Amino acid sequence: MEKKRCTAIVLAAGRGSRMESDVAKQYMLLRGRPLIWYALHAVEESSVIDDCILVTGAEDLSYVREEIVGKYGFGKVTAVVAGGKERYDSVYNGLQAAAGREVSQNGETSQDEKTVQKEKSPGESEMDGYIFIQDGARPFLTEEILERCYEAVKKDHACVAGMPVKDTIKIVDESGFAVQTPDRKRMWQVQTPQVFDAPLILSAYERLMQEKERLLREGISITDDAMVVETFTDCKVRLVEGDYRNIKVTTPEDMVVAEALL
Repeated sequence: MEKKRCTAIVLAAGRGSRMESDVAKQYMLLRGRPLIWYALHAVEESSVIDDCILVTGAEDLSYVREEIVGKYGFGKVTAVVAGGKERYDSVYNGLQAAAGREVSQNGETSQDEKTVQKEKSPGESEMDGYIFIQDGARPFLTEEILERCYEAVKKDHACVAGMPVKDTIKIVDESGFAVQTPDRKRMWQVQTPQVFDAPLILSAYERLMQEKERLLREGISITDDAMVVETFTDCKVRLVEGDYRNIKVTTPEDMVVAEALL
């Protein structure tokens, strides 16, 4: 069977306030290279991934095109687009670019694009293949993880990389008292990539964009792409073995750990 197109959407639009740095974390140097280089390098070298959409801050578009994509020769990056206010806004903009739609320089959807979306039938998509959504702040993406996710998404249509938790997890009440101890054997720590049939994830995100104001009013927080699929489709999401080293760099301590892992 012919391999379907696999597009990576690499997210690098956050400001990384917990990093306590004037430089956005994705551009901080890790062993002499920007943090974002590592995820992009894994994508560039992968036999699974065919092309890449890089989502960054609107103010960083020129810098990223010249000093990251151009400087390091990331030929699979076919578009660099502006992210939005929240993570899900950035993913949506990446999906728009992957679908060949226009994304404005400030990350906002244009009025023309809103009209195009409104005219499309629910769930209709010009996309095919698979979408791999990857945090740019995870520098230890490997070909093995990408291959496991690719095999899983072909069978199950939606999967995320993750690993079983090592620690006991407690559910607490608003005062900080333990109220429940879930079975650790059924608890996984979710990572990226999160991988989906392209029409499935685009349809789910279009539903999210239509209903996000209601979710905000109801206090429902969308924290990852799997949750979008779980909320707006009937598709189950498969957990696939990632790697305990596949950490997300969020705090200064994480940079120390990443240095050690390298």
